[in-house]
Amino acid sequence: MSSKSPKSKRHSRMAQPDSDLPTYAPRAPESAEHHYQLEDSKGRPWLWLTVKSRSREARQLPLFFEHDAISGTVEVDLDKAEGSKAVLISITAGVTAVGQEEIKFLEVSSELWDAKSASSKPRGKRTWPFTLTLPAECSVPDRGRSKQPPQVYPLPPTFSERASPAYIDYKLVVTVRKSAFRVNQTLATTIVYMPIIRAEPPSPLRQLAYREGSALVGPEGDPEGWKVLPPVTVAGTIFGARQVELQCTVAISTPLTYALGSPIPLILTLAGSDEQALDLLATPTAVRMHLVRVRLVGSHAVHDDPEAGGRSNNVFRESVGSASFWPSSEGAPRPGTRVLSGELEVKKGLKLGFVFPRFSLRYLLVLLPFQAPGFAPASPAGEALLTERVAIASANAPGVLPRSYAPPGYVHPEEGDYNTAVGYLENGNQRFYNHHGFQ
Repeated sequence: MSSKSPKSKRHSRMAQPDSDLPTYAPRAPESAEHHYQLEDSKGRPWLWLTVKSRSREARQLPLFFEHDAISGTVEVDLDKAEGSKAVLISITAGVTAVGQEEIKFLEVSSELWDAKSASSKPRGKRTWPFTLTLPAECSVPDRGRSKQPPQVYPLPPTFSERASPAYIDYKLVVTVRKSAFRVNQTLATTIVYMPIIRAEPPSPLRQLAYREGSALVGPEGDPEGWKVLPPVTVAGTIFGARQVELQCTVAISTPLTYALGSPIPLILTLAGSDEQALDLLATPTAVRMHLVRVRLVGSHAVHDDPEAGGRSNNVFRESVGSASFWPSSEGAPRPGTRVLSGELEVKKGLKLGFVFPRFSLRYLLVLLPFQAPGFAPASPAGEALLTERVAIASANAPGVLPRSYAPPGYVHPEEGDYNTAVGYLENGNQRFYNHHGFQ
């Protein structure tokens, strides 16, 4: 399944504008040796697996990054393994929806020993070294469309969370094949696979600001460094007396790929003729902008539009970060216009996004209706005013060290209001668990 077909359609990881596992820094040196064994019915070990990995401690699951070679040894006591015909080492990977069978998408294997090729019957303990390399991508047939060429996708990261609707598991498996009418025996361990994704470098002017600690240049002076989204209308009633409409324009720093632990700079502009409404809504606490994680399960998981072709109960959303705003330092408010600067911290513990058949994870920046005392928005509280797809990277671009521009004393708000507004349930959508799965 890992072979590349020239007729296959290739999906690029970086083209996607984009565990309860420990978080690891990329490219750590190998630092742990993990040992596993299998015992017979009398409690005597007879099969051993040793593997080296990037994990900090041997008690953690073995950790591997993109392009890593997985190496170690397999030892078998053949005197206790009667009827053995062959020994194999394999890496397997699959995606599983809750209550469904695993769908395997990868198998890389190597035969360490075969009785047919042995000159004599071996006895005692035998040890074989092995080295397996994970491919960067794999071919996945389109289920239900057997005549279509396989699609090529980057290998997704390991994904395992409590109450998740789906999981992605990688395993290292030793198989001892037995003679006919005997059951093969296996020794396996789960391993953690993490792709390496670097954020693209920001504009030269933003890089200069980061190096010198100077103020960021806005969209007018640094158009290369910002994506200015189309204006949206903020409508509602103030103090139960009159209806108002303001125009809200959001600028997001580019490129739209942000490393774990780094801030996302933002600029929000409100414009309109009602000065009282501007003063009421152009306050930091009135703005509700979130980084939202979207998990899609099922046949629509690879669609560019998360809403396309999917049932709402196969789409799982939650806020994983909230933006902080403060009055812009670019002069006093002008008549008819208010400007706020802001940023959203990308938490270090977030999972990397991926798009893969039957299960995908994406990130969106979402602006919800404003909330302020005396203002009743015309839109429902959980209905987004605007959304923008962003990607999360495992590391910054080389030589780039983003810095926070939040004034002293500003704290990042909690995520509870988004999750409450859109009705997200921490334990997942029970209709999915009970009825649907991978459909």
